[in-house]
Amino acid sequence: MKTKEKIIGLRELRENTDTYITKVGRGESFLVIRRSKPIFRLSHPEADEESGWETVVDFTKIRPGGVPVDEVLKELRKLNG
Repeated sequence: MKTKEKIIGLRELRENTDTYITKVGRGESFLVIRRSKPIFRLSHPEADEESGWETVVDFTKIRPGGVPVDEVLKELRKLNG
């Protein structure tokens, strides 16, 4: 069952990011607007099975606590030349 999407402003999201991360983790979704125009949708990647989202690697399974982003970026840069 799909829940109704809530509308929030970009400023609200910036000022309360941790709150919205928690809410999205619980399955809520939000339409983010700026100057009364929608700019993006914020939802859990698994909320919409047809979204095309695919987990390629779960870095938390490689190392407890995950892999630092700088290490991931370093390896990606090696791959791209």
